[in-house]
Amino acid sequence: MEGISPAPEKESRRENWETFWKEKENVEQVYSNADRILRNLLRVGELRGKKVLEIGAGTGRDSFPLIKHGAHVVQLDYAVNSLRILKRLADDLNLPATIVGGDTFQLPFPDETFDVVFHQGLLEHFRHQQAEALLKENIRVLKRGGILLVDVPQRYHVYTIAKHLMMALNKWFAGWERSFSVGELKGRMRTLGLTPVHEYGEWMVPSFFYRSFREALKVVGLTLPLNPQPFKSVSRLRRGIRTTLIETPLPLYTGISIGVIGRKK
Repeated sequence: MEGISPAPEKESRRENWETFWKEKENVEQVYSNADRILRNLLRVGELRGKKVLEIGAGTGRDSFPLIKHGAHVVQLDYAVNSLRILKRLADDLNLPATIVGGDTFQLPFPDETFDVVFHQGLLEHFRHQQAEALLKENIRVLKRGGILLVDVPQRYHVYTIAKHLMMALNKWFAGWERSFSVGELKGRMRTLGLTPVHEYGEWMVPSFFYRSFREALKVVGLTLPLNPQPFKSVSRLRRGIRTTLIETPLPLYTGISIGVIGRKK
């Protein structure tokens, strides 16, 4: 109708993340990424002596392990509550990370500073124009021959359906989020002048259904273990199957997360 303004587009805002990290201060209750960033970075080169930047570091769960492999790690986030967690963990673990508050669109570093730049769970919170600006800024601070790792939700998963339902109800923790296909992500990297050198996909462990059920029970005051405790024989079988299939293309199209590593020419 005339005179009625269209509803503003949903977006991921800073306050979403301040709230999220305030609620996740007990990092023992934050799910691990099973060192997938470390494992896949090591597929394309050594980390010893390399200068690494994690953008949107959160709890640092993906970059703290790199320090133990000899990397010089810089962790950047704009959420004050995330920076507090990072500082506390760096002190508790006695790890020499450099922690920086900053804007991913205006990184406070000179051109060609880092050997490795990566982010997990960041790009999907920005629409196309912002996402491209974000990637260009990543590339600016990356040395020639350096690598950029981008890890995002995989589009063809039940998680995507649940996410869009929650966003429609204004219940999504991050405010707004999208998903990617591996082809789309590789194509975007090529357009920006990077050469894709490695790609991977991974399934959620424990499963999305278990995690969703666990969160639903919290509403009525029941808390299941962070990780279920099935029979050891069942766990070994499932772990063996995952280990075998993770080296195939299957998780690129069925996993909850995908990543692409591109090298700067």
